[in-house]
Amino acid sequence: ILLGIFDKRTNAAGAISGLVVGLGFTMIMIGMMRSVQIFGTAEPMMTDFMGISAEGIGTIGMILNLIITYVVSRITTAPPQEIQDLVESVRVPRGAGEAAAH
Repeated sequence: ILLGIFDKRTNAAGAISGLVVGLGFTMIMIGMMRSVQIFGTAEPMMTDFMGISAEGIGTIGMILNLIITYVVSRITTAPPQEIQDLVESVRVPRGAGEAAAH
């Protein structure tokens, strides 16, 4: 969804795929790293992921989200032109005028 603000080629398939992958990865990793508290295991299933603890794993999920959103949006049909125009209009602040000289 964030990428959709900056890239008018982002479509629903890309956004949904990115959300599922990013959120799924994050939830699985937190579940494994916090399995003692969540599932009652004797020891955590995993202590970290490449040195990243449960508190920071969401960053990796976000990066996966952006990558998957971008790739899927490129291999699927572009959004309709009116949606692309809407995205373009959101990027320009309302009431923006000429720059004032100081």
